[in-house]
Amino acid sequence: MTTIVEYLSENRDRIQNDLKDFLRIPSISAQTGHKGDCLRAAQWLEQRFLEIGFKPKLFPLSTGHSIVYAESPQIAGAPTVLIYGHYDVQPVDPLELWTETDEKPFEPVEKDGFLWGRGTSDDKGPLYTHFAAAEFWMKQPERPKINIKFMLEGDEESGNSATEIFVRENSELLACDFLALSDTVQFAPGFPSITCGLRGVLSYELTLYGPKQDVHSGIYGGVLANPCNVLMEILGRMVDENRRIQLPGFYDDVRRLSEEEELQIHSLPFDERSFYATLGVNGGIGEKDRIPLERLTTRPTFDINGITGGYQGEGGKTIIPSKASAKFTFRIVPDQDEDEITNSLKKWIEAQIPPGIHMDLEVGGGAPGMMVDLSRPCMKAAARAVEFGFGRAPVFIREGGSIPIVGTFSSVLTPNIMMLGYSQKGDNAHGPNEHFSLADFERGIKTNVKLLQELSAL
Repeated sequence: MTTIVEYLSENRDRIQNDLKDFLRIPSISAQTGHKGDCLRAAQWLEQRFLEIGFKPKLFPLSTGHSIVYAESPQIAGAPTVLIYGHYDVQPVDPLELWTETDEKPFEPVEKDGFLWGRGTSDDKGPLYTHFAAAEFWMKQPERPKINIKFMLEGDEESGNSATEIFVRENSELLACDFLALSDTVQFAPGFPSITCGLRGVLSYELTLYGPKQDVHSGIYGGVLANPCNVLMEILGRMVDENRRIQLPGFYDDVRRLSEEEELQIHSLPFDERSFYATLGVNGGIGEKDRIPLERLTTRPTFDINGITGGYQGEGGKTIIPSKASAKFTFRIVPDQDEDEITNSLKKWIEAQIPPGIHMDLEVGGGAPGMMVDLSRPCMKAAARAVEFGFGRAPVFIREGGSIPIVGTFSSVLTPNIMMLGYSQKGDNAHGPNEHFSLADFERGIKTNVKLLQELSAL
């Protein structure tokens, strides 16, 4: 049998060129003008799966984009792993900032050991490490006794819930013993990582209404409640001087970190000064009794995402606005209940509304926080695979961001979820000059090859 090292040596250029072809398809799901490109990316994947001996099928969704589903030839009695990823990418504006690709985000450029272009790091590059690993095993005289399924979506970057509905309605098709994805990141260069926890997110828009129209602030100021003033007062009271959220019961279900978890977080190399410097600020805020890395990954947060109200044009306009609104989110942690928080929020805001103001609270999308049990055999198998691929044992990390579909996977398909990070935080995902280390690309392929072998033995 050919080893993966030998295989990569012989096939490196071809695999990288295949990835470049994939990257050239501008599959921007959030823009209707690229609907055809998203379909083209799905069809490209469909063809590649056919070529390696998988059985693929496209499932069109209500959004106009498709799920690419594919499965290997079935081995009776063998366990099944489902691999998730997304082939859609973020918009690219402003083009003038794409200096490494000469303002052409979909013409990938290889430079300084990196591949530059939209989708390299999020998520086409990491996704393709799994495809390349499957292709390797399909070309061997004997592959591990494991059934492989892929579910690749084209809606992830547009924030649509159609994929979640697809998972719930097709749980039999997607049935699996294990689930792997690589839409996460490494902790830092040289620190391969397995994500074992994610924060969830709850989003809202609060609109306050005052007088039926904008009125003169001199004639009516002092007797009418100003929606902008009241909005700022309410949002300002959301956290106290120690940056703790003031909703009744908000922290009741926030579990304390175990001694082992605290040791793990404190052992990670985190340079606070450098962290803030890369963001162009001279420091930060947060709960005073928690270190920044703890606040970033294991603690709930409140953030105002946008505020609208009053006059925004040139010059001044002395009015009391008729309405004001704000969009805001909570990042929540495992065990916090979404409905309880929403109910507490409504009551808390209602208690602060003065006469002359009425409110409308719109509840947006959400996702729960989640944790993966590190004692599960699949997590130990994943750790062995990462050590094989990267040459050192992984660190287990919690991420501050959210991947809503992961919660659905856990509740509908399997709790045996492995989130393997191959990208880096500094890859500029979602920004100009996105890039992906070609060394990490190969390490990811080797990891996935070993992972399939390890899971087959469980």
